[in-house]
Amino acid sequence: MNISPQHLQSLYQAYCKTQLLWKNAAINNLQQFELSSTFDSVFLRKLDKQLRLGQLAEQFVFNQLDTAESTNILAENIQIQKNKRTLGELDTLLLVNEKAIHLEIVYKFYVYDATAGPHEIDRWIGPNRKDSLVDKLNKLQHKQLPLLYTDDCQLTLKQLALANYNFKQQVLFKAQLFIPYQEHLTFKLINKHCVCGFFIKTSQLEVFKHYQFYIPSKLDWFLEPHATVDWLEFSNFRSESQTFLNQKQSPLYWMKNDLGDLFKCFLVWW
Repeated sequence: MNISPQHLQSLYQAYCKTQLLWKNAAINNLQQFELSSTFDSVFLRKLDKQLRLGQLAEQFVFNQLDTAESTNILAENIQIQKNKRTLGELDTLLLVNEKAIHLEIVYKFYVYDATAGPHEIDRWIGPNRKDSLVDKLNKLQHKQLPLLYTDDCQLTLKQLALANYNFKQQVLFKAQLFIPYQEHLTFKLINKHCVCGFFIKTSQLEVFKHYQFYIPSKLDWFLEPHATVDWLEFSNFRSESQTFLNQKQSPLYWMKNDLGDLFKCFLVWW
């Protein structure tokens, strides 16, 4: 990847700090994977191709698992095929203290829209309104996790000499959450520590006309805001952000006020 080792390390550290979206099996009885705290704090893997944010998150998890005590990766990114057609993929199979686990890895960005449904879980949607937490939970429960028990997957496991393991299924679901500007919300199921910023609509943008702005690249969405970037003045940010909005894309941006306080936000097109 065309990322400096120092930059890649910063992304890894930011990933490691991201919280699990819920604890234990609080949502839909999906058991969260509790990673040992003894993993290496340095990203050691070699990456030889450009990766999307979700793919890079997987590599960060694999690095944690590689270096964690009592953890052994048996296989990763296992393609399940039938008649040369890919049915799906298992993210990783591993042993933790000799316990066999099938682990699915998720890293998401959601905003809270109270109009999206009647329940807390219904209201977390993607900033572009193209996906939601409910959509992802349904995909996990009805497609990704059941794949393990299909005949085609069992055949693949036999080929990998892994068919004799009794795999328990868990997820490692992390997220960064953004709530509406100036709203104070409490959540019963969601880990409140995942909330890392707010979002605004274009009608609210004028409130921040005296702030400075920065639009990070997609991979830098992992990062917490820092001051050492090329800040944009309000008029330039409004112009650059309009390019995203015209395509019904909601840009993530950092913001700095006169006191030097930093904020992480989405500007939503809807």
